[in-house]
Formats: sequence, structure tokens, C-alpha cells
Amino acid sequence: MSQDHEYRVYGGEVDGSGPWYDPGQVYTHEVHGHQERYQKLLRFTSSSTKAAGVMLLGAIVALLVANSGAYPQFLEFWHTEVGFFVGGAHVEIHLSHIINDVLMAVFFLLVGLEIKYEMTVGELTDLRAALLPIIAACGGVLAPVAIFLAFNAGSPESAGGWGVPTATDIAFALGILALLGSRVPAGAKVFLSTLAVADDIIAILVIAVFYGHSPDFMWLACAAVVFALLMVLNRRHIYSIVPYLLLGGVLWVCIYLSGVHSTIAGVLLALTIPVGSRVHLSNYLGWAQDRVTEAKHLYDDGAHVMAQPEYLKTLKNLSRVSSQAIPPAVRLEHGLYPWVYFAILPLFALTNADVCLAGIDLGATVASPVFLGVFFGLLVGKPLGILLASFLTVKAGVAPLPTGVSWTHMVGASILGGVGFTMAIFVSNLAFADAALVSTAKLAILLASLAAGVLGFAVLFVRAARDKERE
Repeated sequence: MSQDHEYRVYGGEVDGSGPWYDPGQVYTHEVHGHQERYQKLLRFTSSSTKAAGVMLLGAIVALLVANSGAYPQFLEFWHTEVGFFVGGAHVEIHLSHIINDVLMAVFFLLVGLEIKYEMTVGELTDLRAALLPIIAACGGVLAPVAIFLAFNAGSPESAGGWGVPTATDIAFALGILALLGSRVPAGAKVFLSTLAVADDIIAILVIAVFYGHSPDFMWLACAAVVFALLMVLNRRHIYSIVPYLLLGGVLWVCIYLSGVHSTIAGVLLALTIPVGSRVHLSNYLGWAQDRVTEAKHLYDDGAHVMAQPEYLKTLKNLSRVSSQAIPPAVRLEHGLYPWVYFAILPLFALTNADVCLAGIDLGATVASPVFLGVFFGLLVGKPLGILLASFLTVKAGVAPLPTGVSWTHMVGASILGGVGFTMAIFVSNLAFADAALVSTAKLAILLASLAAGVLGFAVLFVRAARDKERE
């Protein structure tokens, strides 16, 4: 995914400073403490490092439970069925499927919004500047596929898992990178985040094309009609988020029943969310200043605020128009981020990182083609593919290295590309019909991601220490 959310949505780190937050002047003394706590919550929930930590905690809890006596009850709970009716048809779905199919569609909606941001005003607007990470992302997909198939090409049961080691978990990768702070050049962060956006686009296409069931064309046609209606809303400049979300729910149902993986509904919905504003921004500041001046004249310091209806009416008008000045895509992304990274993805980790080691032959598991293909695909294939594609691109003169970035930085960033937690586990659930193969793949993902995270951090840390010695 994209860069640290705090630098993109808030326009600066949420540190409780700046003119937009001045508790001594704007907020009353009674709520000063509440505002301080709220700012701490904002800082926490806007940090990719904290998000990665919470997801890691969910994975650790899942591993502990999976290897304890509570595991049968744990599985039974998440396999509780919930039923509902759609168009007269009764549909039953497990709680675990609600997380993997429903809530993960919200995650893919956020992914789609971040991709749309990058393509509208971010790193993907200038194709030449984005060529290096885009080509690197392609290399980082092809090499793991080749390594996985080298181990599994002759096995019909496992060969379909080639998509498992192809995706980077940007929350973990950028979270690890953020631990180094300013010791890593900004160009390395931009490279890794842009690579991850391109990587996500490829992963979405892989899931949509290769990991759905045979489609039901009637429901697929219904999904197409709903998507067309969403596009009409966009073209008619409807900037309220509500109709998009309502139709997005219908789109999810249609895609779910069509056999195509339902999470694709999140990406399609993101493509239709407007990125413009219904407010004429060049006139807004003058209008807002007039409303502030009007409010100053209307305010009576000696009267209770509830007894000043004209003053409140002016403030409400100012608040309503100010909120509409923010593009719907930004408002939605801003609202989704903490819920996705601090609720949905930790829940996904809790329900999907449950690798039970009891009763298995660990030696045989580690030696299995699936484990070897996934493990070396992530730990070797991803970095090798990213680095080789980057080297060839730079040497051919197609694109230069980012400013201030050395090949050592590229090595470290490429290794971090091998952290494949969320998307890799997600694909493994789709790729393998055998539960034993899913567990084997998950074990390989966890170990490879851990190794890639530690090794990538170490490479960049050593480089940062040497740079500091030279200063």
C-alpha cells in the first residue's frame, strides 16, 4: 500500500500541534484532558508501525491458541453459521467467512482508495517516475512464481498456489521501515510504497482472474448493472458517500453470488468514489471568512450558546460546507483506515494465522514442496525479482535510482518486499482445497515474513549506521 497514513491523510504527523489544534484557545478548560487523550488516539491509529504491531499481536494470539487446549472451541466459534436471505435465496456463512469475505472487502475498498489516490495525485501520476517501482513489482511477482513452480509444477494439488508468495504486506513492510525513521532516505520509502501499490494491483488481478469459482453469469450481469449505476452517480457528481456505500453492499452480494471472489467488490467500489469536491474551492476561503465574521457579530458572550440560534445556524452552515469541501474519497479513506488496520486486519490475523504444530511431522512439513515454494518464493524470490528488475531498469537507462538511494538501500527495501503476511495468507485460503496445505503455506508465510522483516531491517540499519559514521 501507500506511504504512512499519517503523512498522507492528515498532511503531517498528528502530534497535537499546529494551528488546527490549539486547546488553549479553541477548546474549553474542562475538555482539555479529553482532547489530549483524543490526540494520542489519533497518533496511535494513524501510525503504520502501530498497525503492524497490532496485527502481529493478533497473529501471536492465534498461534498460541492454535497450540493450546482451547483450539477446538476456538475453531467451533469461528465456524458458527449466520444465515440471511438474498433475493429469496437463503445464504449461510461462517463467522470466519464474514471476516474473510465481508470485512476483507472493506480492506480491499481501502486498498482501492489508496491506489486511486496514487493514480490521481500520488506517485503513479508521473508514469516515468513510477516506472522503476512498477517494473520492480513485476519482477517481484514473476520470480516467486518461478521458484514456487520449480518445487510444485508436477503436483496438481499444490501447483495452483503459485499466487501465494507474490504479494507484499505493506503495513508490515512500511511499519518496519518506519522504525528506522529519517535514517532511511525518503526515496527508499517512496520506492517501497509505490512498489506495494503496483504489487496490490497485480494481486487484485490475480485474485479476480485465477482464484474465483466458475462465474454465474446472471449474478455477474447484475454486478455489472450495479457497477454501471455507481459510475452514473460518479458522472452525475453525486458527492454523498451514502448512496455509494448502499450500492456497494448490493455489488458485494452480486459478486459473492456470482462466484468471483467478493473482495473484488471493494476495489470496484473504490474506483467509483469521487475524488473531486462539490465545493468551489477557489471561492471557499472567502466565503468561510465571511461566515466567521458573521459569527463574530452574532455571538453574545453574556448569553448561553443555546440561546443564540442565529449564531449556531451560521456555525452549522460553515461546518456543513467545510466538510463537503473534502473529497468523498479522502473522507472515506480517513474514516476506514483505523477500523481496517486496528480491527479488521487484526481479526483476520487472529482467525487465519492459527497454525497448529501439535501432531504434525515438522520435518516433513518443512521439506514439503508447498512450504519450500512459499518460503523461498517470499524470502528469496521477492527480493531477487525486485532487485534484478530494478538493476536492469536502471542500467538500461529507463529510470534512475531515487534521489539519495544507494543499491544497499535497494537491497534492504527489496528484502522487506518479502514480508507477505496479510495478502499471502488471504491467497493461500483461496489457492488450496486441502486444509493441511493451507496450514503448511501459512507456516511458510509466517517464517518467511519474519525472516524477511528482520533481515531487511538489519541491512538498512547497518547502512544507516555507516552513513552516520561518515558524517
